Amino acid sequence: MSPETLAAIVAMSLATVATRFAGLIVPAGFARRGRLKAAFEAMPVAVLASIIAPAVLATGWPETVAALITLIVAWRSPLIAVVVVGVVSAGGLRALAPLL
Repeated sequence: MSPETLAAIVAMSLATVATRFAGLIVPAGFARRGRLKAAFEAMPVAVLASIIAPAVLATGWPETVAALITLIVAWRSPLIAVVVVGVVSAGGLRALAPLL
């Protein structure tokens, strides 16, 4: 494992733990309104996006296209359908990549 990959895993782990503990540190009524509430609601999505974006954008066109297909399916489908479509599209596009 490269040092950059290890550093990214550690940084993402720390960000995840920090968001979990933030809910315990901040007083209960403090984050119930305004911008802080919006920030706390957006944190899990932001951390997930920071984990997924490098894999989608840096690995190659099959993964990028598979992620776009999965995103379109995720708009209206249940989670199990999204997972199946993501796995099948990524595997299929990776298998087709050498042929194209």
